[in-house]
Parts: sequence; structure tokens; C-alpha cells
Amino acid sequence: MNIIITRPIDDSLEIISKFKILGHTVIHLPLLDIKKISYKTINFNNYKGIIFTSTNAIKFLDTKNIPKNILCYCVGDVTEQKARSIGFLNVISASGNIEALKELIFRTHEKKDGRLIYVSSEFITMDLDKILIANGYKVDRVINYTTTPIEYINENIINQLKNNPADIMYVYSEKSAINLKNLIKKYSLVDDLINCNLMCISEKSSRVLSSLKWKKIFIFNPGEEEFLLYKI
Repeated sequence: MNIIITRPIDDSLEIISKFKILGHTVIHLPLLDIKKISYKTINFNNYKGIIFTSTNAIKFLDTKNIPKNILCYCVGDVTEQKARSIGFLNVISASGNIEALKELIFRTHEKKDGRLIYVSSEFITMDLDKILIANGYKVDRVINYTTTPIEYINENIINQLKNNPADIMYVYSEKSAINLKNLIKKYSLVDDLINCNLMCISEKSSRVLSSLKWKKIFIFNPGEEEFLLYKI
């Protein structure tokens, strides 16, 4: 199959490699640029746990003064692997989406256990910190990166999409979906994707793209990409 992955390259290397080993053709079509944001020095000794909803939050975090035995809540397995790769020892994965992560925190962290810190992008799909605070938790949010839309598609990729249409495309955020819709219209790709199965990370992202022509639209969780190949 011809597969389109739309995450930034650092987040896509593992899944691209896996798909190629399985014999699939992969087009990397990043939709967002990731940029670090400076933040104030944090005393992590004041916190009992860190919440990560992306690998980029870990990538742009100064970790040298963070106790490596601090509890880390990660939205999925890829984020968990990233946390472990830089030395965090006490890592828990929700193996799913933000909703699953919220429920994991509710189950495993008592309100009296101490303050949590949520490290995230400027743009998030769910105000996890506000939800936790509304439920009696003490949570601080720190923004350490942002995303900006990529406004062009490489000519070689355009030719691939037109000459060898994609069978499946993975979209990982509502903001990515908005930019994808703009790029599809900008480059007149609507009819070239009519037989493509669209895989969206959330209902919000699928609604953004539902007005375009797709073979089918599915909702998925990170880590399910390979499994979804067998559903189409």
C-alpha cells in the first residue's frame, strides 16, 4: 500500500521504518513545523509527577536537573519510550489518547499525593490541566514548544500523489487537519485522494476533513497505525 504519514520526521521515523519493512511505500508529508519556546526555570522538586502528551514536550525540556525517579505520565507508548530514552525511570503509559491519560491519572494519583506539572505544546486538543484542576488536583502547565502550519508541498510529493495515489493517510491533530485541508485545496488534490482511507487522531480532526472526498474515515490512537492496515 501507499501510505502518507503527516507527523514531523522525528516522530515518524519508527513507523516509517516499520511500514517499509512490511513492504509498503511511505510518503512523508509533514503538516506542522515544531519550534521550541523558552520557559522559566522550574524546580521539579516541587512536583510529584510530570504529564507528557507528546514526545516534543520531552525533546524541548531541559531534563538535566530533573530527578530521574519522578513519576512520568505519558499519553502513549512512543512518548513513554522517549521518556525512558533520556533516563526517566518511573514512567507510566496510557497507551492511547488524552482521555485515557486523564483516566489513568484519576486511577493512580490521589489528589493528596502532590502537585503535578503538565509540559505541553502551545496548542492542545484537550485542556487536561483545567480538567484535573476542576476535579481537585493541583496542576501547573508549562508550554515549551509551539507549532506553525507548513504552507507548501514539495513538487516531488505532489507528483507522487497524482501518479501513484495514496491508500491511507494518518493525521495526528486538529491543527494538522486544518492545514491539510488548506493544502489539499491549494494544490487541487481533492480528486487525487478520493480513494484514500483517512485515519484521524480524533473526532475533531475528522470533522475538519469530512467535507472532502475520502474512501473511508477512521478514528485511531497512536500506536495503532499498523493494526489499521488490516481494517481497510
